[in-house]
Parts: sequence; C-alpha cells; structure tokens
Amino acid sequence: MEGIRAGLRTRWSRVGTGPRRGLFLHCSLASARSLRPVREALGDVLTSDAPDLPGHGGSGDWDGQGDYLTRASQMAETFCDGPTDLIGHSLGGVVALALMARRPDLVRSAVLVEPVFFAAARGTAAHDSYRADHATMRERMAEGDRMGATRAFTGLWGTGTWDGLPDPVREAMAARIHLIAETRPGLDGDSTGILADGRLSSIPAPVLLVRGADTHPVIPEVFRTLRARLPSAVEAVVPGAGHMAPITHAGKVAALIRTHVEQA
Repeated sequence: MEGIRAGLRTRWSRVGTGPRRGLFLHCSLASARSLRPVREALGDVLTSDAPDLPGHGGSGDWDGQGDYLTRASQMAETFCDGPTDLIGHSLGGVVALALMARRPDLVRSAVLVEPVFFAAARGTAAHDSYRADHATMRERMAEGDRMGATRAFTGLWGTGTWDGLPDPVREAMAARIHLIAETRPGLDGDSTGILADGRLSSIPAPVLLVRGADTHPVIPEVFRTLRARLPSAVEAVVPGAGHMAPITHAGKVAALIRTHVEQA
C-alpha cells in the first residue's frame, strides 16, 4: 500500500489477522521486509502495519526538510488510531521511542530491539567506543566512497555477511548511506528531547528491551538509562545474537514479543 503519511510518500504492508493492532519499524538501510518473518510468526496475535521509513525501501526519498527522527515518528504516528503495540528495531526502535515520548496515549505496549539511542549512553566509555568505531565510516563518506562507508557501517551493525550480499543489495544500501548522518541529531544528539525531564517516566506502557548477547557495548549502556527512566521496562537477552537479532534469530525474537504482547 502507498500513500502520503505526515507529508511523506510512504509505502507499507499489513500482515496478520490478530485481534490487536501492531506497528513494526525497521532498522537503517533496510525496509519493512526485513521484519516480515517476525510479523508472520505473530499473525495470530497482531494485525500489523510496517512502513518503509523515509528514504528507505519503496517510500519516497528523504527530502532533508526538518529533523529526520521527528518526521519519521510523525509518519509512524499516522498508523496508530488507538492504543497500539509498537515494535521497533535499531533506528526503528528510536522512532518508536520518540513516538512514545510524545504520545504515550497511543502505546499499549512496546518492544524495542537494539534501539540505537546513543544519546542515552553519553558520558560512558561505551559511547566513546561507539564514536571511535564509526570513524572509518565517516572518513569514507568524506572521501565520497559510499560503498566503503556502507561496508564499514554494516561491519558494526550488520549480520557480518557483506561480501556474500548480491551486488544490487549492496548498491541499494550504499545509495542510502547518507541517511546515517541525517539520523545522527536524533540518535546521538537527542534532537526530539526524549531524555528531557519527565518524558520517559510518564510512559505507563510496559516496555520490553531486547538485545543480542554479542551486540556492541554501547547498547547495554543505552538499556541502563532506559530501564532507569521507563517505569515498566524489563530487559531480555538473545543468546548468540548480535545487533540484527530480528533477522538472524527471528523465531526467538518473535517468541519474546508474543509473550510481552499477550501479558500487556
């Protein structure tokens, strides 16, 4: 399905026939298709929508107008016509978090899988490590080497299969690598004010924070802050998984989501 959502040309899909409404938000350089196995596994519990985020998949190119995270969360909000179960991975997890902070009334429950909300880890050694680890990507982008920048980025946050990806997939990812810089004000600078006093503590919905056991050290630090501020947050760890747990361990992630949604 396609249409204009919050002023953005958006493509989305609907999966499942479950009694509860769900909204799935995907990671950077991907599309809603990356979460389809998880959504299908939950089709008896959730009727879920999943949009391609601005500049991703079949949605329109990012127009560069305004703050990326703000506009992405506004687009996501248009899929919530009442209390909704939010599930976000990586960038999608931070989009969900921004929506929750602004409209807690629209959230029945939330599952945030590896949300890359780096601002929540500022002042820690893990945050310094994340910044240092991104240096190669920034250098490649400054040189105009989009493919090299994408390789460096996916080496940190991908599945470790870059060399085995088909050329069209790698080219599509490289064509969107500039979006990483567009999201930085929201992810590392908290441009939407998620960490402002009282915003997270006012979210009553139960929140499940999911991370891979082998993820980047900055993610546990992000979780430390979120668990301290979200009144109903709990954490789950997927053994043997890294950042891309919803893709590499879809069954385990789906099982965690199912339990959380049914208990919410």
